[in-house]
Order: sequence, then C-alpha cells, then structure tokens
Amino acid sequence: MEPQTLFLYLSLLILSLNFFFTNLKPRLVRLFQPSLESRVKTALLSRKEVAEFLDSPIVEDEEAEEEEEEGDIVSNANFTFEFDPYMISKAESVNKALDEAIPVGEPLKIHEAMRYAILAAGKRVRPILCLASCELVGGQENAAMPAACAVEMIHTMSLIKDDLPCMDNDDLRRGKPTTHKVYGEGVAILSGGALLSLAFEHMTTAEISSERMVWAVRELARSIGTRGLVAGQAMDISSEGLDLNEVGLEHLEFIHVHKTAVLLETAAVLGAIIGGGSDEEIESVRKFARCIGLLFQVVDDILDETKSSEELGKTAGKDQLAGKLTYPKLIGLEKSKEFVKRLTKDARQHLQGFSSEKVAPLVALTTFIANRNK
Repeated sequence: MEPQTLFLYLSLLILSLNFFFTNLKPRLVRLFQPSLESRVKTALLSRKEVAEFLDSPIVEDEEAEEEEEEGDIVSNANFTFEFDPYMISKAESVNKALDEAIPVGEPLKIHEAMRYAILAAGKRVRPILCLASCELVGGQENAAMPAACAVEMIHTMSLIKDDLPCMDNDDLRRGKPTTHKVYGEGVAILSGGALLSLAFEHMTTAEISSERMVWAVRELARSIGTRGLVAGQAMDISSEGLDLNEVGLEHLEFIHVHKTAVLLETAAVLGAIIGGGSDEEIESVRKFARCIGLLFQVVDDILDETKSSEELGKTAGKDQLAGKLTYPKLIGLEKSKEFVKRLTKDARQHLQGFSSEKVAPLVALTTFIANRNK
C-alpha cells in the first residue's frame, strides 16, 4: 500500500473516531443516564409541588370534588355527549383504516405478524385522541386518519418490542399470546420494524401543506427517539431493582412521561397540527395530552397491582415481579389514586377556551382513562 493511501485511511479513521467521541458517545450516555436537568425540564410537577403533594393528607371527602365539577367546562353545556357510541364509531373507523393500510402480502409471515399485532382488540385511545384533537381545532376526521393510524402502528411496534424476552418478557397482550410467542422472536422484531417504517410512509398520504407535514413528521420522529420512547424505556430498564430511597417522584415521572405519555401527547399534537390549529391551540392540546398521558400510566400502575391477568388481558403483577418503579410502589396506592384525580383536573383545565361541544370528546376521554378498569 502506498504511503499516501495509508495516510488517507488513517486520516479517515481518526476523523471517524473524533466524530464518535464528540457526537455519538455523549448522546448514548444521555440516553441511558438522562441528566437531572432534563428530568426537571420534562416534569409536570415542580419540586415544590412534588413535596407539597407527598406531604398533603389523603383526601377522602368527596364534597370538594363535587364543587369543582360544578364549574366543569362541559358539565354545564346544554347538550349530552354520548361517549360510548362515539368511541365505538371512531374505533371502527380506525380499525377499517388499519386493515386497509396493512393488506396481506409478501413477505407473508411479516404481514401476518403485523396484522396479528395491530388488529387485536385494542382500546385505540391514541388514534381516537388524534382524531378528536383534529376536530377540536376545526379539522376533519379523514384528514387526520393517516396520522392516527401511524401513531397506532408505532404504539403496536413498541408493544411488540416491550414483550420480547430481552425486555419485559411477556406472554400475553390484549388477551392473546404476544407476537413473538406466535411467530417467533425474529419475525416479531422484523414486523415491529416494518410497522415503524410504514407509520411514516402512511402518514405522508395525508392531504395537508408540506410545511405542516414536515412539522408532523418531526413531532412523530422525536416522540420515539432518544427524547421519547427510547429514553423512557432505557431509564426504565436501568431503574429496575433500585432502592426506593435512591429515587423520587421526578425520576419516575421522567420514565413515564417519555415511555408512555409522549406518544399520547404526540397523537393529540399531530391531530391539532393537521387540523390547522394555531400555535396557541396546539400548545394547549400538548399540555392537556401530556397530563392524560401520565394519567394513563398512573392508572396502569394501579391496575397492575389491583387487577388479575384475566381482567386486564395482559399479565398482571409483572412490574412488581421485575422490580420496576411504579407509582403505588413509590408513593402508595391511595396517594396514587389521589394523583389520578389531580392529573384529571389539570388536564381539563388545559382545555379551557375551546368550544364546549368540540371539547366534549376529549373531556369524556379523560374521564374514561381515569376510570378504566383494564
């Protein structure tokens, strides 16, 4: 090899190593050990609010709650919102769209696994949240449907990954054997990757301006990377078995804001973006959805401790067995239930200013998430 060629190769190697240590390595470190500063920035509650909440007595009197509900933004409206028919109708529309988006084809096993995982009897909370947020700001359901399906594809991908033996090692999901139990780990991993890529491809079929599409794609990508799902999952794994004296509510909130709440938040924000919402409207929707995203996880933690596998449609008590951090484990069951009430109230407050009629589905969805039993 000539000296000039050797020098060129060495130069490229040095530049590559320099790029790794100056760019990639810090990002990997932040991924598995997010800084205290970043945890504080993403927290819903301030340090002072956390301390006050934990030190406050558990409220058993329901009179105060009834007084608060008297001024609810929907309860005084001159109409009755039928939530169950609304959810059934929207879920049917989402299921039809998902069925059409993932037809059976080659490679056959991959498509079968994708359809098996995504067409299972899910609640469709995320896509319905996307559609409702679009309609809240004046948009139409058909405009937001590609984004709604994209969010559900990514959510399903995350469930496939979570259930793998190397992660949560679960055998049951949505009342059925998990994808890797039916199709094997290899096919499960590949089907998850296929759902992830299809999500972005499918969302770009929405008929909106290029500016708003780029905005939507950026929001969705951010929600599943090192500032979203991956960050929450990584922190969750590294926190298994930690002594409760070593962690606080902010630590647990960081995990669940990123692992669970971020995709619910993104679903709502995508709907508001596609529906043509203003910056102010989108920010209100974002704050609302972050509250119900964390609310969803707190309720999940409570159900994991209080319900059976048959009732949940997935393995109950698995978090406790794995030594994972949960709200009941950290602050107790009764305090966790009180936190549910607080998040429900905060979520509703962020919807102030919107039309009572248009906001009704989101208020009802908040109540549904808070009171769900599986």
